[in-house]
Amino acid sequence: MKATDAEQLALEERAAILKALAHPSRLMVVDELSRGERCVCELTELVGADMSTVSKHLSVLRDAGIVDHDKRGVKVFYRLRVPCVLNFFTCIEAIRKEKGRRALIADKER
Repeated sequence: MKATDAEQLALEERAAILKALAHPSRLMVVDELSRGERCVCELTELVGADMSTVSKHLSVLRDAGIVDHDKRGVKVFYRLRVPCVLNFFTCIEAIRKEKGRRALIADKER
């Protein structure tokens, strides 16, 4: 059964959000923002990259609807727009643990 146009669009939008998260630096930023709002200068220090690289990562996350920002004076502050993304991280960790458990069992069987 073929997906409807609306279903196909929804799948493409989901893939775009996952693609936005599919970088270690962006995952690090989202994880940090789970603890509260941060300015770009703090995120730059955390990621260990130059300001333009971190700004590009933040732009990808913002375009995907994951983070939001506001400017205060010369500083720009970011926060999670949808904290429910952290539920996804919990799911990923469950997959990682299960994968590790299976690898351990496979190693014991050899």
